[in-house]
Amino acid sequence: MSTADRLTDALYGLGWSTVKNLPEPVAVRLGRTIADLAWKRRGKGVQRLEANYARVVPGAGPERLAELSRAGMRSYLRYWMESFRLPAWSPERARTGFQPKDLHHLTDGLASGRGVILALPHLANWDLAGAWVTTELRTPFTTVAERLKPETLYDRFVAYREGLGMEVLPHSGGSAFGTLARRLRDGGLVCLVADRDLSASGTEVDFFGDRARMPAGPALLAQQTGALLLPVTLWYDDSPVMKGRVHPPIEVPPSGTRAERTSAMTQSLADAFATGIAEHPEDWHMLQRLWIADLDPTKGPS
Repeated sequence: MSTADRLTDALYGLGWSTVKNLPEPVAVRLGRTIADLAWKRRGKGVQRLEANYARVVPGAGPERLAELSRAGMRSYLRYWMESFRLPAWSPERARTGFQPKDLHHLTDGLASGRGVILALPHLANWDLAGAWVTTELRTPFTTVAERLKPETLYDRFVAYREGLGMEVLPHSGGSAFGTLARRLRDGGLVCLVADRDLSASGTEVDFFGDRARMPAGPALLAQQTGALLLPVTLWYDDSPVMKGRVHPPIEVPPSGTRAERTSAMTQSLADAFATGIAEHPEDWHMLQRLWIADLDPTKGPS
């Protein structure tokens, strides 16, 4: 393991071991302080966040984009402070930390026994939403995690999410899709963060006026298993309670090739994500390149 990898692993370990024991007001202030310092440094992550916000909020000038990126970093650090502290939260704190709207789409789907896929963008705190599902709804679910480096850091994330009641599969390796399909055929719940393609072979969609790639997995799983596909968007407000919405199901088109059906469903998913992101852009934690024009310098600005 390289020195940089050891340092990264140690810093995350310090967060989970130390931050989770801080009083909540102290953790909130610490997160905001770190966010403001990172924002003032204007590193690559902050610059990329502003560039992404420029697509989401067309016509925003430099001052508005700076306001958004500062709020975005504060939201991002709120996510981390909550995530470091989640293992120490009581079940009651987890149950009261999230208030979703239109929950009937999820509960009716689970009651039907056909299996449910929840697909989310990188909005607010998807781990908190997952902890709420396992505590308030008492429903276990399966998810997929990107393999991080160093391996010890990936192991920390897996242990953390498993401690919240999730079954975690590695994104790489090829066996995740089959396991997810089996869980869905058994009437289970699968939750996937699905606004950024990690395979470089995702489905192209129109997203805020330009082309981007998003994972085809949610649409393919719904077609193959008959499971319900539900977009979910999350956001923060001025309270300690995160808010969210379960969107109406995305239906499998009655005709067309598999590729055509997958394209249409993934576009509907992207449209639902765009609705939530446009309403709460500062809670979209996309500090990486997403649009095809940004990924390939020959197709547009980076």
